[in-house]
Amino acid sequence: MSSFFIKKKGPPKDFKKSENSAGSKRKNDGDTGNKLKKKLNSKHNEEISSDSETEGPAVHRKRRANVEEEFDETPQEKKLRLAKLYLDQLRDEEEKKAEEESFETDLIAGRLQEEVVSLLPPDTSEIRLLRGHKLPVTCLVISPDDKHIFSAAKDCSIIKWDVENGKRLHTIAGGRKGTEDRHVGHTAHVLCISISSDGKYLATGDMNKLIMIWEAATCKHLYKFTGHRGPVSGLSFRRGTHDLYSASHDRSIKVWNVDENAYVETLFGHQDVITGLDSGSRERCVTAGGRDRTVRVWKIAEESQLVFHGHEGSIDCIQLINEEHMITGADDGSVSLWSVNKKKPLSTVKAAHGRHGDSGLEQPYWVAAVAALQNSDTVASGSHNSKVQLWKCGQGFRHLEPLFSIPVPGFVNSLKFSSSGKFLVAGVGQEHRLGRWWRLKEAKNGLYIIPLKRQQPEQERVQNGEENGV
Repeated sequence: MSSFFIKKKGPPKDFKKSENSAGSKRKNDGDTGNKLKKKLNSKHNEEISSDSETEGPAVHRKRRANVEEEFDETPQEKKLRLAKLYLDQLRDEEEKKAEEESFETDLIAGRLQEEVVSLLPPDTSEIRLLRGHKLPVTCLVISPDDKHIFSAAKDCSIIKWDVENGKRLHTIAGGRKGTEDRHVGHTAHVLCISISSDGKYLATGDMNKLIMIWEAATCKHLYKFTGHRGPVSGLSFRRGTHDLYSASHDRSIKVWNVDENAYVETLFGHQDVITGLDSGSRERCVTAGGRDRTVRVWKIAEESQLVFHGHEGSIDCIQLINEEHMITGADDGSVSLWSVNKKKPLSTVKAAHGRHGDSGLEQPYWVAAVAALQNSDTVASGSHNSKVQLWKCGQGFRHLEPLFSIPVPGFVNSLKFSSSGKFLVAGVGQEHRLGRWWRLKEAKNGLYIIPLKRQQPEQERVQNGEENGV
């Protein structure tokens, strides 16, 4: 299950060669000493490319150590060097210990919360539809304080919404093809969007291989990141940091430091286009590999990856539930629950949204979006069967149980739970976010805000009493 991934500083010169490489390599090019040295006062709207990457500090330290070994050392200099190495080792061990303690704390908090989450079906009259995009919504994200929603669409636009009153606060208009040099914003379909956990930065990725960084509060454009050789299909900020992970149809994952306005590194391993990406608080991310039918957990610091197999179709979406579990959806209609400790799914529901087509030729509805209420046992999935399905992860995350469905007409291209768990947002369109295989004319392009009500403890006790015949 565990293997090393190819890790490269900058895009490969021979991309086909890097795809077929079976071993684990780490390549570095450029001049030393420039990585992550850009100051915070660098000009806004500066374009940062991973093509001009330089060697990282780890390589620089290694070369410096080799140079030092070429010269004779006095006993005192040797003691000083060994003492420094020992201090570096202690520092690394302390950082690793702190990360493990933080991970354990997250797991404990998650388990405590899992015991109390119990949702009731919403009143359909309370579901709100927000309309503003001219074409199908492709992705959305909710601000950490649950006050705003950012959505993007095939019309290349980005809209900031007020959750309470449903009003549009800001619109970043899309540009026409060929106006990339002068238009501030996207000129191709926006496929993915992410916001940092402190609500400071917003990141968007498009079909033109570009990543845009925005100031979330004002929607002011800050930076443009280039370097991917295919559409940018996934973005996620590492929780508690401004480290950004990006995934692309070029089969690579890139790591960026938004604070420093800098590219960090590129990771390779998938054998097909990457269709989804997510991350938590640890220095790792998870990805869905489309038709290579794998889910991968990338351990950035360890320079290794875990590879998981299980779906029969293309894995099109992925979401972390907590640091140990994740949920995926595929075009074979299945929804799967995974653990990072098992290379096969813990549970798979086939044809999770039913089937459609003529008799004898029925096909399952593709699962186009999944979402998870963080550190809980509640997840959701969306397709184009006019329903969003909510699921409960059974005890020990060993199986998926259907809770209830919510009527939402159209292609559900994106799903997100609010941080508080008080509402769920569905990004909907007349078409699938990646193509035009079907078109549902009766659907409306927009956002559905679905209020969620939690079952009270008293109700749970009464319900349990009735089931036991009390």
